[in-house]
Amino acid sequence: MQDRQIRVIGIGTGDPEHLTLQAVRALADVDAVFVLDKRAETADLVAIRRRICAAHIAKPHRVITVEDPPRERRPADYGSTVAAWHAARAERLEAAFAEHLGPGEVGAILAWGDPALYDSVLRILDRIAARGQVAFTRTVIPGLSSVQVLAARHGVPLNGIGGSVLITTGRRLAAGWPQGVEDDVDSVVVMLDGDPAFGPLDPDLTIFWGAYLGSPDEILIAGRLGDVDAEIRRVRAEARERHGWIMDIYLLRRDRAATDKADGSR
Repeated sequence: MQDRQIRVIGIGTGDPEHLTLQAVRALADVDAVFVLDKRAETADLVAIRRRICAAHIAKPHRVITVEDPPRERRPADYGSTVAAWHAARAERLEAAFAEHLGPGEVGAILAWGDPALYDSVLRILDRIAARGQVAFTRTVIPGLSSVQVLAARHGVPLNGIGGSVLITTGRRLAAGWPQGVEDDVDSVVVMLDGDPAFGPLDPDLTIFWGAYLGSPDEILIAGRLGDVDAEIRRVRAEARERHGWIMDIYLLRRDRAATDKADGSR
């Protein structure tokens, strides 16, 4: 008996043209697409996936919507809360695989951006595989990440000359500019920042901010942090109210020459 196949396909940040040729080929013979549906406010995100499927799956197929379990957004124990959420997601996806994907069939999960960068689906599939209740083989197709799209939209490189780039979360940035690597990191990319954490940082940092990247609703703001902080917060709040959700990301860059000069004058 043939195993089920699960293809995790990175689909970029919202622009249908972000799909790579490899992603298009991987979609062509899919039998079922599994979509974790978060809530009514993000129905347009599900609609984007449906349009991608309709455009690139070359045979009759099924779109299986799996209700995403809720999770606490400001938990006292972040690690345990996320682990429990992943376990609940794994149970629901496992049940959907068993019910809607027959042996030898091909299933797909369409991941925003790149499935290896701040996305939980690969860890969830690991959990399902470890349980051994539903046998499947897994293939991962990389995608265009929001990090790359942000830099492209602003027309800037991610790193300074010979400098390092750190990708982190708003939760970690809340503690300040990354500690222990101050001499090495000139650029910090921040993802998953539900409540912008850049306020207490050096106002002379340069910020490149973007929301809804790759979509018709895309918003871009850049400048000296101290000058555009309030504008970003205002625009972000208005957009979130208008759409019911927001996906944004930003790059913070410091001027190494200015920093070295300031340090040398102390």
